[in-house]
Amino acid sequence: MRKVFLLLIAVLTLNSCKNEIECCVNFQPITVSLKFIHSWDATPILPSEFNQFKLVTENGETISIERLRYLLSNIRLINGVENYTFSNYTLIDVSDGNEFTLNLPESLVAGSYQLKFTFGFSDEDNQDGIYQDLNSVNFNVPGMLGGGYHYMQFDGKYKDPNNTDANFNYHAIRAVDRTDPNNLVFQDTSFEVDLGTLSFINDSEIIIKVNIAEWFKNPNTWNLNELNTMLMPNFEAQKQISENGETVFTLGDIN
Repeated sequence: MRKVFLLLIAVLTLNSCKNEIECCVNFQPITVSLKFIHSWDATPILPSEFNQFKLVTENGETISIERLRYLLSNIRLINGVENYTFSNYTLIDVSDGNEFTLNLPESLVAGSYQLKFTFGFSDEDNQDGIYQDLNSVNFNVPGMLGGGYHYMQFDGKYKDPNNTDANFNYHAIRAVDRTDPNNLVFQDTSFEVDLGTLSFINDSEIIIKVNIAEWFKNPNTWNLNELNTMLMPNFEAQKQISENGETVFTLGDIN
């Protein structure tokens, strides 16, 4: 009887080990992608409608968009054991379309992950002249402002109080204080976006909603009649742009 009992224990142990090995070795890999969808509150941002005065800011200015492109870096899924990187950096140009999809270049192990990315470049990565693809599309920041790269170039027109078309250049860069041109003072105004912890068991597409209207309203109501062009050398304006950007990106559906 004792021998039968020991044999039963051995069989159960063997099957348990076998199941554990199959679970850990023969897992089914899954693919994950990010889809950025751009809107102005509930209105889709359509490149075909660029240069048309259809959008109204929180402060009441009617605007048109001529160019909108921005940079995200260190786009990743993190779970403490396996970290997956979508891209070290990517330039999203909304003139190419309302939606932009970024695919994870490798298969993912099913589980729970934090989704994070940085708007712009951190100071560590914002090194002048080293990214040739960004150099070729004029995304550099002039040396007199400390060099490196833009975080965003958002250009268009707005209707001024006389209902006349006026230009705006809502450009985001690392904030620089040029009070003493020989001793520039910088503040890293990039920011990290944390979209929370997501769980994946099958191939998934993560929707990231990009609400462009937020650049003009939260927490700083933007007055284009006062802050329209020459924002890059404006230290305080760059800090306000960074603050407003933290509500631009939100998590949508996971398909």
